[in-house]
Amino acid sequence: MAAGARYFCTAGRGLEPFLAREVRGRLGATEVDYVLGKVFFTTAAGPGELKGLKSGERLFLLLKKRVPLSVSSNKGKMLHEIKSLLTEEPESCLDVIATWRKLRSHEGKKDEVSQENPSPRKRKPEEEINIASKRQKTEQVREIVSEECQGEAGKNCVALEKSDQDCQTESKASLEGPPESSVEKPIENEKQSFSFRVSCRCSGAIAKILTSQEIGRAVGIALRKQFGWRADLRAPDLEIFLHLNDIHSVVGIPLFRLPLANREYIKTAGLRSTVAWAMASLAEISVGAFVLDPMCGLGTILLEAAKEWPEACYWGTDTSDSQLEGASVNIKTAGLNDKIELFKASVKALPLASESFDAVISDIPFGKKFKITKDIQLLPDILQEMERVLRVGGIIVLLLNQDLRKRMDGIAKNVENESLNAISDGAGETTAVKALNNDGNSSSLGTGVEEPVLSCGQMCFGSLVPDGIYEVSLGKTDAFIYKYRKISTAGN
Repeated sequence: MAAGARYFCTAGRGLEPFLAREVRGRLGATEVDYVLGKVFFTTAAGPGELKGLKSGERLFLLLKKRVPLSVSSNKGKMLHEIKSLLTEEPESCLDVIATWRKLRSHEGKKDEVSQENPSPRKRKPEEEINIASKRQKTEQVREIVSEECQGEAGKNCVALEKSDQDCQTESKASLEGPPESSVEKPIENEKQSFSFRVSCRCSGAIAKILTSQEIGRAVGIALRKQFGWRADLRAPDLEIFLHLNDIHSVVGIPLFRLPLANREYIKTAGLRSTVAWAMASLAEISVGAFVLDPMCGLGTILLEAAKEWPEACYWGTDTSDSQLEGASVNIKTAGLNDKIELFKASVKALPLASESFDAVISDIPFGKKFKITKDIQLLPDILQEMERVLRVGGIIVLLLNQDLRKRMDGIAKNVENESLNAISDGAGETTAVKALNNDGNSSSLGTGVEEPVLSCGQMCFGSLVPDGIYEVSLGKTDAFIYKYRKISTAGN
């Protein structure tokens, strides 16, 4: 058995293979496996390394993972089976909790050190609260709840953990800061003064029989009887998280208070940070490379890339003064003024030399500043300009919505004068090498769930050859990451 603790990390739909690759490379993880919305792995990495994951949402220590529960009309039988997930092997449960305590103690020491030696760029407490509050509303609810529910009969998903009032109280408590007990108060004995709460999320068939409130209440009573713990909904020492659906039954302990996707170095959030990091990871950024985002907006892609690959040079352009101002503030907050250059310019006519960049990464706006219904004729100009400034062998990575994806396929079809069919919305998509899973590790998405793959059914655009397409979710919107490689000088 591999050394280290067993974890699972939630991920936005479509980002599971990116996260699986990341935990192998960043954490040296073994026994890597993933299903829709979650990646499971084993690692001996410490809290600092775990907190450095860029493509994940929330990280948990794994208490139990089983096949889906047997659904029946007998609620009592089902509740008994759910309670047994935690009570049938109490020693195993306490071992995982001991690991959690050790990780939390290490994290607490790190926090004490950082307070004694504050960084010059450390935000004021009121700024941290405001930023955490804003991001909690815009990212945590949308990304964590929405992502895990999508693809699993989402309309049946029960996301509430308790009553609405309880959830509001817990949300308010989390924005005020981490519970004192979870960081400072030592837990001397599992059977004495140990407080807990149960969070439950159900979807699929089980949600038609039992509510999250019923499950949380039953599990809470069972844990109190088994271990002598006391319930505390507001500031518990420990949170037990259950996710029950048609794919599996999973129980875990959250390792950090805020999602991994909440970047402390981003003052104003633009594109979802996990997607921005995934896009940058496809660009094959090397030491000394020149990287351009010609529609940089608030600069999220540049920030994620520069934080991860600091030995490259980054440039961002945009036509909006307000967006450039926001990007400038973000760059200053992140301490990356020496890494990223910004200037005002149109992507249709970049004041840059031909073949001067190794990678171009961009999130093409979704019908707000770029009116796809009226100005679709501008898309070829944008692509040609990106192609022009890219060096031979360089990479272009674009984020497109469904409409722009269809336009892109249509443009490429016209340029190549070929009659290839555009990709369908799911079924019948041409598949190719699974580049993100080429190390022999398991990466099954489970029964009835399609695994993200590269597609080679896309047409070339000039000197740009398609090198993959990845469907990802932005919450309520589906998007597609296109990757192209330039094989010759533009026009040849």
